[in-house]
Amino acid sequence: MWNIGVALVFIIFLLMLIYLVLSFRKFKFIKKIKNKFLQIILCLLPLILIFILFNYVNSIVILFHLFIFVSLSHIFILIYKKISKKKVIEYSYALTGIIITIIYLAIGAYLDYHVFETRYEIKTDKNISNYKIIQISDSHVGTTFNGEGFLKHINRINKIKSDIVVITGDFVDDDTTKEDMIKSCEALGVLKPKYGVYFIYGNHDRGYFNYRNFSESDLVKELEKNNVKVLRDEVVLINDELYLIGRDDKTNTNRKSIEELTRNLDKTKYLVDLNHQPNDYDNEKNKVDLVLCGHTHGGQLFPLGYIGLLINANDAFYGLEKRGNTNFIVNSGLSDWAIDFKTGTKSEYGIIDIISE
Repeated sequence: MWNIGVALVFIIFLLMLIYLVLSFRKFKFIKKIKNKFLQIILCLLPLILIFILFNYVNSIVILFHLFIFVSLSHIFILIYKKISKKKVIEYSYALTGIIITIIYLAIGAYLDYHVFETRYEIKTDKNISNYKIIQISDSHVGTTFNGEGFLKHINRINKIKSDIVVITGDFVDDDTTKEDMIKSCEALGVLKPKYGVYFIYGNHDRGYFNYRNFSESDLVKELEKNNVKVLRDEVVLINDELYLIGRDDKTNTNRKSIEELTRNLDKTKYLVDLNHQPNDYDNEKNKVDLVLCGHTHGGQLFPLGYIGLLINANDAFYGLEKRGNTNFIVNSGLSDWAIDFKTGTKSEYGIIDIISE
């Protein structure tokens, strides 16, 4: 089945390349060249250059968007020609598609590399103090910034007077270097929230492959050295008013259920559930007051977030939603895995004000 899938992707990719080459051959300066083989080589050069300048994931993303926008421009111009009965420059659709792709992905790169501040206000009728929680998620250190870049974001966050800081998974990536991991953990040590900094695992934090030169125990050691509390299916009571429930990632098939974690808790207190992947909403609903998730990167590339909902990969992909008595927030992350673009979303850290009424 896997081989069939790979073969299908390869065939689609090949057809995309053929279509783009045929479209680029319509440019005047290409048509002036009489040697057809040379024409094809010149049309392939910009596509090859993309693979030289970007990693293979970003190259595929760029080529896919180029194919989409060129083909949509082609369809639009064909319709326009039929309706208007006017002549149109033969290569206009290819040029239009290229321009749209450059502008669209340039905006996507800005939204990925520029980190925004997103605020939420959650009201509760429970008799507790007001709390300001800062959520940092999906930093994937090494993708859009290194350890020093992460420190710059932390210095900005540290100017906010907060009660709790939570790291909701995918702090590091599969190919994060040990040096960047250590520097990023030291950056977290700079934070001075009133009740501490708490970390839960994401699907990348333990590492899928043997790319990086540090172990899970190295990561935990550095986090704890910098006063970060690692929660693995653990509950912490803060100020005798608020529970932080730190769930292990879904990739750990032995993790505890939300029922097990909340069974003996005092429900008059405020319950905050930290769960990296937003796909346990039905079980979490009405068992806790607030769920903080990451993982989806806000959908990353439009329309992947909506596709994720259609195939039930996630219960939500971005923002605040209330189900029953429970508020759910999905953070789009400080960064992302491998891809240098966010279209239809943005990079962010969240500030959640819990207000007692």
